Amino acid sequence: MRWERQRTSPPVEEAALPLGLPEPVRGSGRAGLRSPDPVPIEAGTEDAYAIEVHAKSIINRVPGESAVPFGWTINPYRGCGHACRYCFARRTHTYLDLDAGHDFDSKIVVKVNAGALLRKELSSPRWCGEPIAMGTTTDPYQRAEGRYGLMREIIAALRDRANPFSILTKGTLILRDLDLVVQAAEVAPVSVAVSVGSVDEQLWRAVEPGAPSPLRRLDVVRRFADAGIGCSVLMAPILPGLSDGPEQIDATVRELVAAGAASITPLVLHLRPGAREWYHAWLSRERPDLLPLHERLYRNGAYAPKAYQREVVDRVEQAKRRHGLVRPQRPGNFRTQQPDPPQSDAERDQARQLSLL
Repeated sequence: MRWERQRTSPPVEEAALPLGLPEPVRGSGRAGLRSPDPVPIEAGTEDAYAIEVHAKSIINRVPGESAVPFGWTINPYRGCGHACRYCFARRTHTYLDLDAGHDFDSKIVVKVNAGALLRKELSSPRWCGEPIAMGTTTDPYQRAEGRYGLMREIIAALRDRANPFSILTKGTLILRDLDLVVQAAEVAPVSVAVSVGSVDEQLWRAVEPGAPSPLRRLDVVRRFADAGIGCSVLMAPILPGLSDGPEQIDATVRELVAAGAASITPLVLHLRPGAREWYHAWLSRERPDLLPLHERLYRNGAYAPKAYQREVVDRVEQAKRRHGLVRPQRPGNFRTQQPDPPQSDAERDQARQLSLL
């Protein structure tokens, strides 16, 4: 992608980002990011800033080989200030010649024309009104959304065209748009899900430093349930050695059920390139005692062994039964992950954390 022509202001040639990277070649994909004229934003890292661009398109087709249960996505941001150590999307920042670690957390690309562009694309005679998934790569309700308010424009546009959509988020900013989501649900299928892997506050501070606390996310579940919009929970990721114990899982499921979760879908940590290295570095600093466990579980790729995944999922299912969560009737455009984790490398590459949408 040639970002230079999409920037809201031209780059200043004499400035340079202190990235420790070689000088970019024009047309390499990083064009225009060398001197970002940064806009400070609040995020999970002290030096975060936004890079404002004018996107050329906003509704993205999902490649057919992806094997996910949605065909179209909207991502108003690239990079994510939640700064989750394990985020599977980290590698996407390398497409801009930025790194998958700190750059992903701190250099947030903002598509400032998202709302107006979406209205244009939805009104095209070629658009057939298919469901659109949001939160598929980075969180649309990350902290930068508090400054830019892009999602309110996006939801209003989808509502006005009665276009089905789904949202997956860790962000409590979605409560600002609760009224619009309710209005949209009156004219089209809408589904909302919140990601809560654990209710352990100490663990949250360590692995999701820029995200709202799990207790605040539980309030999102509660508020949507009270509004008559069933809110599901992606219990993810469940972290080996950190949140996968029977007592830890029971405590999390108990709080999710009490908050009114319409469903709970567990997902064990998977570590793709980019996320794998960043998470491993964090473990090396903070929990070196867990390195042998992770090296054993992930020695064959991004996914833990099927037997381990089944053991963790069984613990979640038992806890759901103990706390009275029966299998719900799901909305029409809401999907869950496959019951059995894929086994071949090709299948694993196709499976997505966000199949909940």
